[in-house]
Amino acid sequence: VQLQASGGGLVQAGGSLSLSCVVSGFTLSFYPMAWYRQAPGNQREWVADIQSGQTNYADSVKGRFTIGRDVMKNTMYLYMNSLKPEDSGVYFCNRRPALPTWGQGTLVTVSS
Repeated sequence: VQLQASGGGLVQAGGSLSLSCVVSGFTLSFYPMAWYRQAPGNQREWVADIQSGQTNYADSVKGRFTIGRDVMKNTMYLYMNSLKPEDSGVYFCNRRPALPTWGQGTLVTVSS
């Protein structure tokens, strides 16, 4: 199993970023999938998930982030708008509940 997240970077507050997660080793459409994030010194937290077209979001990102997937590409996405400094951290993709295997994640830094 590989979960390769990418698309992070440095952006000013109010900006946007789009993250991608390429999945190998299983078919993502068969499982609930999620984005998680971890800020320095904090525990990893759930951000959003998607299953059978249904989506759920943490209150902190609701209305600003959109999760999606392309089943043909076995890839999941996270479209992030109106970014805030508190959105900074390493973003990971995984199933929900998560597999023991985590990818390296992708770093998002939002400057004020």
